[in-house]
Amino acid sequence: MNIAFLSIVIACFMPLILTVIAKSGGARDKRYDNSEPRVWLGDLAGWPRRANAAQQNSWEALPIFVAGVLMAAHSQVPQGTLDFWAVWFIVARVIYAILYIANQSSLRSLVWALALLAPLRLMIAAI
Repeated sequence: MNIAFLSIVIACFMPLILTVIAKSGGARDKRYDNSEPRVWLGDLAGWPRRANAAQQNSWEALPIFVAGVLMAAHSQVPQGTLDFWAVWFIVARVIYAILYIANQSSLRSLVWALALLAPLRLMIAAI
């Protein structure tokens, strides 16, 4: 099994899972409005708002991760190295989302930087 490619699949679904988490914590007096979901999500507060922000950041992190994995795979970076950094990214991004939802901003920023190491390391290995 190609762990690095499986990690891309997981990374693609992480924002969707965070969206479900954000929507599940919305105000009970205001039902979810599917006609304007971004407006509804923008009106959230507390941990649901932070879950939505983590979702948005997950979309932003996805392209650089996918590019790093594909560059490394195409350049025949050793599979063990590729898998290690792909798993590193997924684990760091899960921790990042948890810290974001828990409102641990300083630690969250540190973990964000640690997650960014993975695609950068893969791109450097590919070059």
